[in-house]
Parts: sequence; structure tokens; C-alpha cells
Amino acid sequence: MDSHKSVEEFILSLPNAKLTFPFGEDVSVYKVPVGSEEKMFALMPEKKSPVNLSLKCDPQLSKILRERYESVMEGYHLNKKHWNTIILSGQLTDGEVRDLILHSYQLVTGTQTTLPAFN
Repeated sequence: MDSHKSVEEFILSLPNAKLTFPFGEDVSVYKVPVGSEEKMFALMPEKKSPVNLSLKCDPQLSKILRERYESVMEGYHLNKKHWNTIILSGQLTDGEVRDLILHSYQLVTGTQTTLPAFN
């Protein structure tokens, strides 16, 4: 998942996920309906290389990820406690990136059951 397109295809495959541009055409914002609102669960600058992906994350898991991976940092222009920005440099596997996208989606939709395992 090193291209904007491959990440976006996975994100948009999640139920009711949609692409919006509330911050202008340079930042893809992915939202899902929750009750009467649409809530953001992922952001991705359009022309950044390597791809940068911001995702909501459980605070305890965020701490672990930030300590373990230099490509995972506090969310850029987002709540630092609940958001990470991940540079898709290959340090995380495709499966781990997909797990984190799904984790973010589930946190926002309220369907989270367990945290992804990062051994």
C-alpha cells in the first residue's frame, strides 16, 4: 500500500465510506456516517510522496506505535492523543496499514471490538 490510489481503494471499500474535500482539493478526507453526522476517520494529502496517512487511534496503541516506528508520529494538525500520521515508507506492512485503517474506521463507527496486534 505505497500509492495514494491503493490506500484510497481500501478505505473506500469500507461500508459507507466516502471521499470529501472539506479542507480544499489538496487533502483527501474520508468520512463515514455516524448517526446524523459524518465523521472523519482518515486524511491523506493528495500529492505527498511517500504517502502520508492520518488515522484515528486508541491512545495506548498510539503510544506503542510511536515508540516502535519512526514512520508513525503524532497526527499532523490533529488531536495528538487520538490521531497518528503514518508515513508509508514500507516500515509498516500492507497488512498493518490495513489493520490501522480498519481500527480508525471502527473507532469512529463504534464497532471496535479489539485492538490490532503489533508484536
